[in-house]
Amino acid sequence: MNDVNHENVRPTSLRHLVGMEKIREQVQIAIDASFADGTKYPSTLLVSEPGLGKSELVSVIKHEMAVELHHIIGSSVGHISDLNGLLLGAQDKDIIYINEADSLKPEYQVALYLALDRGKVVLSGGKSGRSPQSIPIPDVTIILDSNFEFSILPALRDRMRQTLYVPFYSEDELAEILRRRVRALGWNVEAEVLPYLAGLSKGTPRQALRLLSASYRVSRSGEEKIVTLGHAKRAVALEGLDEKGLTIPEQSYLRALADGVSRLGVISSRIAMPTSTVQRVVEPYLIRSGLISKDEGRRELTAAGREHVARSRGES
Repeated sequence: MNDVNHENVRPTSLRHLVGMEKIREQVQIAIDASFADGTKYPSTLLVSEPGLGKSELVSVIKHEMAVELHHIIGSSVGHISDLNGLLLGAQDKDIIYINEADSLKPEYQVALYLALDRGKVVLSGGKSGRSPQSIPIPDVTIILDSNFEFSILPALRDRMRQTLYVPFYSEDELAEILRRRVRALGWNVEAEVLPYLAGLSKGTPRQALRLLSASYRVSRSGEEKIVTLGHAKRAVALEGLDEKGLTIPEQSYLRALADGVSRLGVISSRIAMPTSTVQRVVEPYLIRSGLISKDEGRRELTAAGREHVARSRGES
């Protein structure tokens, strides 16, 4: 098997998850209470940056509760009938998982919380002239996930019984995630590869697994059976990552600041990205890692940022 994200190699129980100690405890308590009372798992909002394992956590909850999972991306709901079909197609205690729930249009968010409150959906008579029809919905669990918690309507957020904030991972935790995935896949990987990749992954399992997959491809391109540190370093170079795992746009952003640019609009022009994308995709890790700071609309390199740019340029 060569797919690091295949369902057969992903965790199916809480004890197989790495990190997230507080969240695992909260989820275990909710599961135990649900079984004790014979009720569904409580509706939940998951919040985190992309790639931190929200979908994997939902899959684990599904397995632990032994129920069916109905998965949809918020932006794919194009008509109220899509939402009604999702609700009516489930059974009691099933989980309806709306990925990227902040992309669900406001009118559908309203329809969802009204359906949950009333325990039914209302189907209009349409052009036929028939009276609207009320149909009870099953007693389901709703799990929403979002990178932007406050883009979800407050009324819908308030109907979630728990909110879980998924944290970033330490390098040791990421290395352990890779170690377990390698074992499940049956790959032969040199021990030093895993901490090396973990150190470039920005605290994010998705990045770590993507780099592991890229390293495996490099090794197999030469028909080799062992993934070596040399393969991993070549894969990282092909991805265009630097010693901190920064992407090409992130590196370009830092160089723009080093050249004296400080306004977002000018930076976005320099790196050929819309300002909204720069703010959502490029800046978060640079701020979190202490390489840049923002003040009254201006951006500037920190001491660590200046040192990193100088090192990347080969300056003393």
